[in-house]
Amino acid sequence: MKNIKKHYHIKATAEDIFTALTNPLTIEIWTGAAAVMEPVAGSEFSLWDGDITGMNLEIEPGKKIVQEWFFEDDEDMPSEHKSIVTIKLHAEGSSTDVELLHINIPDEAFDNIVEGWDKYYFKPLKELVEE
Repeated sequence: MKNIKKHYHIKATAEDIFTALTNPLTIEIWTGAAAVMEPVAGSEFSLWDGDITGMNLEIEPGKKIVQEWFFEDDEDMPSEHKSIVTIKLHAEGSSTDVELLHINIPDEAFDNIVEGWDKYYFKPLKELVEE
């Protein structure tokens, strides 16, 4: 299992970024794929037509999103080994520092996950909200 921690500087408000991360219609705009998302703790989500699925564990509007991402064979895994994504939004005037921490990534998925965060997640999201 591996972890990644990254920061993304986005020229948009924390509220706009939070909306882009949690509103299914907005998610579909920047991903180009179907999304199921309700920004409520305990709700399940699905992104990229089900390629990413999980559960929202903690939601603080405009500030923080904590999710469990589901991988194959997760159901038998102890909770301390679950793949957890934490996104914190730190407002900096009209820009936001987006802090990403993704822990317990299966080794075989690590390279794809790292590339996915940069290329398929935050790059198109940034392009949308910075317009």
